[in-house]
Amino acid sequence: MPRQQTKRKKRDPGPTTTICAPCHRQVHVLFSNKELAQDLNTVERLRSHPNMQKFLGWIRKQDPYKKIRTYR
Repeated sequence: MPRQQTKRKKRDPGPTTTICAPCHRQVHVLFSNKELAQDLNTVERLRSHPNMQKFLGWIRKQDPYKKIRTYR
């Protein structure tokens, strides 16, 4: 759940999960906050999206200490 919908309204964001910084950046490159809140509001839904599957397949092969750039 995007923070803009919970923090300003002082609502509970619900369950959260920890993801790596490159994955977090890629999520925001690919999807708007509205899409994340409405359609992709679980880790399973994010993982199953074709664009994220492609990225996750690539990121698994990278050096974990390498800085990853994200592009639109």
